[in-house]
Amino acid sequence: MYKADSHGEQNVGIRPRSEVEETYRALEAVGAGTTQQTQFSRGALTGYLWALGRGDAAPITGAGADGSPDLSLLTAEVDASAAQLEDSTQRTVPRDYIQGVQAALAWVCGHDDARP
Repeated sequence: MYKADSHGEQNVGIRPRSEVEETYRALEAVGAGTTQQTQFSRGALTGYLWALGRGDAAPITGAGADGSPDLSLLTAEVDASAAQLEDSTQRTVPRDYIQGVQAALAWVCGHDDARP
């Protein structure tokens, strides 16, 4: 469920929803077309979509969420991505894809100030 900031705008993680939407659109524009996208950008786009409540399941764990994931679910997905990056036996998708998901969700959660 989204939380509103002090100005009444809905947040995704700790970020204003409008900022996450804008970041998603900017990344999507850079990688327009499947031949332009990298595994990293695909992972980041998937992470943003899930954070915005548009994904069916979490990109790494496959966990379901009714509507938009809250901060604890977002953080759990960041943790799951870190675990898969550390232990290659847990990896089911390319490393760069996982790194993209992790970077996007870490930014959404406020763990990192760099936007992928």
